[in-house]
Formats: sequence, C-alpha cells, structure tokens
Amino acid sequence: MIYIRKSYVRIYILFLYVDFLFDINMVSELEIAKLICNQYGDLPVEEQVELAKLLERKEAKKGELILAEGQISRSANFVYSGMLRQFYYKNGRDITEHFTCEGYFCCCLVSLFKQVATHLMIEAIEDCIIYAMDYRKLTELAFVRPRIAAFKSKMLEEFLIISQEKADSWRFETVKERYERFTREYPEAAKRASVNHIASYLLMTPESLSRIRSGQF
Repeated sequence: MIYIRKSYVRIYILFLYVDFLFDINMVSELEIAKLICNQYGDLPVEEQVELAKLLERKEAKKGELILAEGQISRSANFVYSGMLRQFYYKNGRDITEHFTCEGYFCCCLVSLFKQVATHLMIEAIEDCIIYAMDYRKLTELAFVRPRIAAFKSKMLEEFLIISQEKADSWRFETVKERYERFTREYPEAAKRASVNHIASYLLMTPESLSRIRSGQF
C-alpha cells in the first residue's frame, strides 16, 4: 500500500466525495487524473487527458478481494473513497501488509513490476470506489510522453520509499515506536481499521496493542 502524505489531497478528496454523496457532480476520470498529478508536479492538460484514459472506475463492497492470491497485478489503484488493505497468509495467520485510505495508491509492487502471480492480496475493508490505473498502458505512454515518464518515475520512487521506510521501522524500532509512527503517519487507518488488522500490521498481538494504547507498555 501505498500512502501519499499530502494534506491538501485529503481536503480535495473531501469536496469531491461530498459532491458524490449528494449526486451534485459525479467525479470524472479527468478530475481524478488532476488530483493524482498534484502529487508529482503539474502536467499540461493534454497529458492529464491521456492519463485520465488509463483510469477505470471500480466499486468494491466490504470484504471483497480486489486482488486474490495467484492473480497478476495489472494496475495501481487510487482510492477515491473507503479503505483497502494488503495482506498475506503465513503459517495459517492473516497478516496485514498495509492500509490505503482516500487519496492514496495501493498496489502489489513485485507482481505489478514483474507480472508474476502475487502472494500479497488486496481486500476492501470498507465499501470502496477506486480508480485503477493500467500500468502497462502507463509504461507505453511514458515512452512517447517525456512528462508522463517523469510522472511515472516520481510515482514509483514514492512507492519504493514508503516500502523501505516500513521495512526499516520493523527492523530498527520497538513495538511502541512502530505504533507511534503508524498513528502519526496513517491517522485515518489508525482510527478506522480493526484492532486485529492493526496488530497484525505492527507484528504484535491484539493484547500487546491494547496495552500500548492504554499506556501500559
């Protein structure tokens, strides 16, 4: 999962989402493309239109799998509303890899980059509206559009940096420090995800998480 840490994105998403709820102005792919472009520097309108053509609007109900084990990831998924989680099974345990809320991308990097079957799955843990960006078409477009190539490079850099930061947190931080980082960097997930999912993400038991939250750890 992939989080993009920009406060103004959440504000913009809020306005779009209010419009959606009241059916005032159904958000378009071009509006989503403009929003995504804000993360990585401006693109001219012509490139924004091309980017919008790569987006496909999808809806998922709570509990639905966006990507199942054994499938190949074809897209980076931008969350317009709701929340996704990436997870896998190890020794019969369900372990959360990441959470993704409104305004952020979610994708399984190894499967997406190498086009191999995934062990990492994506599940909607709330009712969701997502915009799937076709990665193959993005790559093809980047060959002929230098600004799109720069956009793609910056997007992938962000994905990789966040993955590395999480790995470093697991290696070098205490369980309390991991929890504090999680609540600081991903406050929406901290409020909305279940105790079991958060505990598995932080590699601790629900009981340990409860002790940390109550200040007993």
